[in-house]
Amino acid sequence: MTADDEKNFRNVVLDWTGDLVFEGGGRDGGPRAILDGDGEAGTSPVMALLLAAGACSGADVVSILAKMQAGLTSCRVEVRGRRNEDYPKRYNHLWITFRLKGSNLTEANTSRAVQLSVEKYCSVLRTLDPEMPVETEIVID
Repeated sequence: MTADDEKNFRNVVLDWTGDLVFEGGGRDGGPRAILDGDGEAGTSPVMALLLAAGACSGADVVSILAKMQAGLTSCRVEVRGRRNEDYPKRYNHLWITFRLKGSNLTEANTSRAVQLSVEKYCSVLRTLDPEMPVETEIVID
């Protein structure tokens, strides 16, 4: 494996701390996260997936709108997911609402930023089942 190959890998380590609770983060230190299979002592893994999808797509939208000089001052991302009733209880549909504020936001530039994120750049969403519907809504305040 070359150094160029290695830059595309990400590694995390999780330590079981009791019950269904794990604490983890990158091997090289940095921020730690607590995940709890019961969602009591920390975010549940399935909720963490929604958080990751929202943060990933939100970061893309912020970055794209900055390049468009859209004057973004606020971005709130709300993610709702529906899971299968039976195992595997994977997500089968996501709804993402982007609530945006800024001086030069238009329907055109915000729609383009969201489209690029959801359809091309958000690696978390692109990792999920490509057949899973992801619906978006944009609210400009």
